[in-house]
Amino acid sequence: MKSKKTKKPKKKKFGLLGKNISYSFSKKYFTEKFEKINFTHYSYTNFDVDTIEEFPKIIAETKNLKGLNVTIPYKESVIPLLTKLSKNAKIIGAVNTIKISKDGTLKGYNTDFYGFKKALKSLLQKQHQRALILGTGGASKAVAYALRKLNIDYDFVSRNPSEYQLSYHELTKEVFSEYQIIINTTPVGTFPDVDDCPPLDYSLFTENHIAFDLIYNPEETKFLRLAKERGAKTKNGYDMLVFQAEKAWEIWNK
Repeated sequence: MKSKKTKKPKKKKFGLLGKNISYSFSKKYFTEKFEKINFTHYSYTNFDVDTIEEFPKIIAETKNLKGLNVTIPYKESVIPLLTKLSKNAKIIGAVNTIKISKDGTLKGYNTDFYGFKKALKSLLQKQHQRALILGTGGASKAVAYALRKLNIDYDFVSRNPSEYQLSYHELTKEVFSEYQIIINTTPVGTFPDVDDCPPLDYSLFTENHIAFDLIYNPEETKFLRLAKERGAKTKNGYDMLVFQAEKAWEIWNK
């Protein structure tokens, strides 16, 4: 009697949608994860595209694509190309995770807010009541949503502020002292531009401040280093990325 052949597991593909993403955390993280759990039939690809108009072609031409992470600059512009959004993604107005169903449904999620909230929570003390969010892109929206969940008031800071936002030159000693958490959601200071940092007066940081940078490469940005020199608690974006990646993995496997 012939023994039945074991069915080969079906190949599944995942990937990252973004622009100039050769440095990507996600590809390395998930490739190593697949190796560790012996999912040799899973693969992870960078879809490095110049325009969001290339997204439908990726979906149409990539066989067995089951999920995507989304990074700068497409977290907002991808939304009209999706079938539906999770409740959190709809409220935030930005997507960093897409689940692709068998029937072709593309559902957008936001796991950035979850990752940020979890990473920040361990640093919080009684005095940390208000936050400044540097930047107004897709990542800043997830950060704002997480802060609301933590009952922390916040304001946005922008180089080109609307009437409801602060400009960098408005951050005087008096204004800065009202905020105890400063979060950089901009790409300023990312490798290779390691000598750049948001235009703040870093002498205004104190030991009562938290400086949080969503950047993880380099490990310590100039923003974090200058804040640390004034006694601030500092944290980069690595833990946030791990938490949001694991949440994305959970969503893809639901």
